[in-house]
Amino acid sequence: MILRTLFLCLFLAQPAQACRTALILAMDVSQSVDPGEFRLQIDGLAAALRDPEIAEILVRDQVALSVLQWAGVDAQEVSLDWTRMRSPTHVQVFANAVQRLERGFVMSNTAPAEAMQRALQHFQGGPDCDRRVVDMSGDGTPNAGGEVGRIRRTAERAGITVNGLAIESLGRAITNFYLRSVITSDGFVETARGYRDYARAIRRKILREVSTVSG
Repeated sequence: MILRTLFLCLFLAQPAQACRTALILAMDVSQSVDPGEFRLQIDGLAAALRDPEIAEILVRDQVALSVLQWAGVDAQEVSLDWTRMRSPTHVQVFANAVQRLERGFVMSNTAPAEAMQRALQHFQGGPDCDRRVVDMSGDGTPNAGGEVGRIRRTAERAGITVNGLAIESLGRAITNFYLRSVITSDGFVETARGYRDYARAIRRKILREVSTVSG
């Protein structure tokens, strides 16, 4: 709560400037993710945000970031609220906060439809940016919750882009699910070959999300 209040104060205290992208980073913390894999996710995300090429774009385009942890039907948490990247200091502070995140949920199912619905709701009352993008990361297909495709269609009607980061163990099952059911028509899927490939994949994915107008 303290971190969320800090970032909200930073956001409100600054004069309004053009924001190109509002980006929600939605992380899977369902029961298939063990403690070591959670650590690889938050370390990899923090490293991606600190990447000089990405950090430069975040500040240049005044990108607004927020982090959502998700798992089962009733398990979604906005862990870091909206923060505009107005300076290198904002990027560094946000990346440090990502790396200090505590896991939101343990022993919970995988319900991406509810996670996407919560992400769409989080844009309400958020920063006024040219683009709104949801970055959905996950290592499994649904075993709980509603129809993912219905939420995807809701996002498309609202002009919100949904991209996917599929964390694979064997084959392309997760990638194919994200391609078929999760991403919007202007979205894309990045594949990580296991959690040890997550840092590379999330860097590539965020760079693509903030560098282009569409997927």
